[in-house]
Amino acid sequence: MTHAKSYTRVPEPGDYVAFEPVENDFAGTVAHPVAPDGPPDFAAIREDPDFVLVRRRITRFVFPVTALFLTWYLTYVLLAAYAHDFMAYRVTGSVTVGLLLGLSQFVTTVVIMLWYARFTRKNVDPKIAELRRRAGETDHDR
Repeated sequence: MTHAKSYTRVPEPGDYVAFEPVENDFAGTVAHPVAPDGPPDFAAIREDPDFVLVRRRITRFVFPVTALFLTWYLTYVLLAAYAHDFMAYRVTGSVTVGLLLGLSQFVTTVVIMLWYARFTRKNVDPKIAELRRRAGETDHDR
């Protein structure tokens, strides 16, 4: 398991001038420096296996659900364009199949939003909180 200190950068030496480094100004630094007050090292976090797992989980949810929704939406558009009789069929009174399918687009959007919120609350948020804790981020840093 990676320690919290590996996610922070070493502070720049006080006498460092851009493009004109003082000789031996980095003396004493180690390959993986420890700096309790440095900002997070986002490159190290991005390479962390737990962060990769979180990104993979999100991707495995988002892409299939997006494809499913776009297929459903394009089916509705194609039906509206080419199946006039079917879409104009009256279910009751002046309510048609086309109207019900159009309104169901809104319902589908809300269902997907709630599904995604539940998914992230259970599968993503706990891991992100753990990564933030290990990176040493506090609430006032966000």
